[in-house]
Amino acid sequence: MARGLASAPAGRHRTLPIVRPPESERALMSHVNTGGPGTPSAGATGPSDTPPSPRGALDRFFELSARGTTVPRELRGGVTTFFAMAYIIVLNPLILGGAKDVTGATLSIPQLTSMTALSAAIATVIMGLVGNAPLALAAGLGINAVVAFQAAPVMTWEQAMGLVVLEGVIIVLLAVTGVREAIMNAIPLALKHAIAVGIGAFIALVGLVDAKFVSSQAGSPPLSLGTGGRLTGWPAVVFAFALLVMIVLYVRKVPGAILIGIVAATVLAVIIEAAADVPKDAWGLVVPTVPDRLFAAPDFSLFGRIDVFGGFGRAGFVTALVVLFTLVLSGFFDAMGTILGISDEAGLVTERGEVPRLGRILSVDGLSAALGGVTSSSANTVYVESAAGVGEGARTGLANLATGALFAVTLFLTPLAATVPSQAAAPALVLVGALMMTQVAKLDWDDLDVAIPAFLTIVFMPFTFSITNGVGAGIVAYTVVKAARGRWREAGWLLPVISVVFLLYFGLDVVERLLGVK
Repeated sequence: MARGLASAPAGRHRTLPIVRPPESERALMSHVNTGGPGTPSAGATGPSDTPPSPRGALDRFFELSARGTTVPRELRGGVTTFFAMAYIIVLNPLILGGAKDVTGATLSIPQLTSMTALSAAIATVIMGLVGNAPLALAAGLGINAVVAFQAAPVMTWEQAMGLVVLEGVIIVLLAVTGVREAIMNAIPLALKHAIAVGIGAFIALVGLVDAKFVSSQAGSPPLSLGTGGRLTGWPAVVFAFALLVMIVLYVRKVPGAILIGIVAATVLAVIIEAAADVPKDAWGLVVPTVPDRLFAAPDFSLFGRIDVFGGFGRAGFVTALVVLFTLVLSGFFDAMGTILGISDEAGLVTERGEVPRLGRILSVDGLSAALGGVTSSSANTVYVESAAGVGEGARTGLANLATGALFAVTLFLTPLAATVPSQAAAPALVLVGALMMTQVAKLDWDDLDVAIPAFLTIVFMPFTFSITNGVGAGIVAYTVVKAARGRWREAGWLLPVISVVFLLYFGLDVVERLLGVK
């Protein structure tokens, strides 16, 4: 459940070409290539949201005018992204802190909380300054599970985090050598659109599940509305209230629609929790109560506690290599899919399907993964929740400065950060998912070479709860379809190679058995 213009010399910025759909399509997809609610193309008026003419160092550095955005819109988008992904400050420590390493040692929840916030703040700000993209980063869900439940049981925490550092180094090497950018550019434009659509469905499902508006169950059906097919309790009311407020404000083109919805729903949740008898587990990880204290001193003692190569000796070379392979592949393609999807939604993908400053973005993504190992918070990756900020108008790295600053503030305001329940923030993912899904209109469904791979890309993401699985299914299917129709040259040489890698990934259990790991 990331990406040429990247070769431009440092300190010099180009005007970025932005994909513009034809007028007939633009009428149906007014949010694409706009600043979301509040942009001039969305029908908003007022001096605060009118893109300025190029002026000032801030405008030139972040290319605000070139991307048709404003400082207020960027800051609003950055704040929205933070609230959409702030749950990771609570969830990541619970996942890592609930596991034991091979010696039986556990990591402290307070320490992990501090490291998660610190790592996210640094990585997000660096992405904003270097990549100039509205892509926030934090400890990756799924990747942290690999660290906690696959790596830690066969090695120490220091050695497991050492593998995370190695993952980041490998991803950086793939980026600086141009391999990662070549892979991303080799993916057909149609599949890139399909990735954006799939991510839309994926983040909508993430929002529904996080808010417990949809739940999993044993047997049939695997997913159901609420609990056992029924919505129960006040948290469902808060979710519905937040989603409806966001929809009404968004279609009315009110600036800050998503952020207003989150704040209003949080206030409602706090009132309900204080006045009604709500079971504590009904809200999920965050119970919306007024904290008894605002400040908490951060604990940085986990910083730098790594053993880069010790895991190969402790767990065995093959076992450690399998873990490292899983980390690299998940981190590589999760971020790739997210960067492509969100950049496409933000209107930053060129007519050739390329992402501005792609080389820098990919390098920062790798460095951020390594930083996650150094801080013992697990590998950082680009978050799909960045789409919430894009839906609010974020188009540049300036939004990241707002998101990163809020992560830094939570180092000292952890109790306050744990006030926003998922029922208030998750509706943002549902709304933005709906907006991203409209890009399905860009796909030619009459062309089987596109339709089948695109469909598999889209459905695998929400159905398997993994962006990597969706990207892999689409690439393998595209390669197979081209070969079956005698058009294998159209797939190039790189996609078949990537397809083999994904087949190894999907068949990893068999590979492990052949290698004697299992």
